[in-house]
Amino acid sequence: MDSINTELTKMLGIRYPIIMAPMFLVSNTKMIIEGIKSGITGAIPALNYRTGKELRDAILEIKAECDGPFGINLIVNKSNLKLNDQLEACVSLGVDFIITSLGSPEKVIQACKPKGIKVFCDVVDLEYAKKVEALGADALIAVNKEAGGHAGPTPASQLIPTLKKECGIPVISAGGVGRGEHLKEKLALGACGISMGSPFIASSEAGVSKEYKEAVVNYGAKDIVMSTKLSGTPCSVINTPYVQKIGHKQNALESFLGKNKKFKKFVKMLTFYKGMKSLEKAAFSATYKTVWCAGPSIEYVNEIKPISGIVSSLINQYKSA
Repeated sequence: MDSINTELTKMLGIRYPIIMAPMFLVSNTKMIIEGIKSGITGAIPALNYRTGKELRDAILEIKAECDGPFGINLIVNKSNLKLNDQLEACVSLGVDFIITSLGSPEKVIQACKPKGIKVFCDVVDLEYAKKVEALGADALIAVNKEAGGHAGPTPASQLIPTLKKECGIPVISAGGVGRGEHLKEKLALGACGISMGSPFIASSEAGVSKEYKEAVVNYGAKDIVMSTKLSGTPCSVINTPYVQKIGHKQNALESFLGKNKKFKKFVKMLTFYKGMKSLEKAAFSATYKTVWCAGPSIEYVNEIKPISGIVSSLINQYKSA
C-alpha cells in the first residue's frame, strides 16, 4: 500500500491522511520536515515562536528543507496579541494550511481564501462546527474526549458521525489514535484523516527533555489526568509524582492571579527580588517544564523512535488491521 486515499490526502497532496498535531512547546521544524518526508503533514503552533521573525525563519526553513505541505496553528481569540503579525507571516510566505483554535476564524479565513491557503478549525461540538462552516472553513478538526491537551467532552464515536451528518465539509479526527487500527476506526466513522500528537512526543526529533519522552513511554492511559494548574482550563497531563504532589486543581492564589494579569506580574517581581520561595511555590508551581501534557494514546508508545519509524509502524498496523 503506497498511499491511503481520502479527502484530506487529495486536499493536501500527501500519501497518508495524518496531520502531526501542533503541540505547544513540543512541535519544531525538524519534526515537521521528517513528517513531510515520511508522507504525512504537520503543523506548529505560532506561539512556539516569541517573535514574528522567528516564525518567518521557521516557515522558510521548512520550505528550504523539503517539498511538501505544512501548516501553522493560530490562537484566534483576543488573548493572542500577536495574531495579526503571525497571520501576515503565514499568508505572505504561503503556508499550505492554518489550524485555528479558541475563537472565531473569520479574519483568518478572509485572509487565506484569496491565497488558496486551507483553513481547518478546531471544534468540540456541532454548534461551533456549524458556525465555522458558515464562515467558509475548509475542514473541521473534531477534538474528541481522548485528545491530548485541551480535550473535548465527546467521544469520537459520537462526535465524528454527528459532524459528518450535519456538516458539508470534511471532518478530521483529533484524539485517541496510537496505532494503525485506530486510524482505520476513525476513517470508518467518517473522518477523512486524523490529527495525532502525543505519540510524536517520544520521537528522536522532538526537542523536549529526555525525561518527558521517557514519561510518554513509561506511563499509560490510566496515568492521564485533567489538571487546571497550567492555565485554569482543564488540560490532560501525565500524572507524575510531581503532579500528584502539587495536585490537579488551581489553589486560591493561582486562580486569583490567573484572572488578574497585573497582580501576576507584580507577584513574579516580588518573588524575584525578595526570594519568597513559599509564595513562588504556591503561585507558580506548575509550568510546562514540570508538568507534561499528553493524551491517553501514550498507552501504545513503547520506545523513543524517529518520526519515520512512528509513521511506518502506524501504516503497517493499518494494513494488517
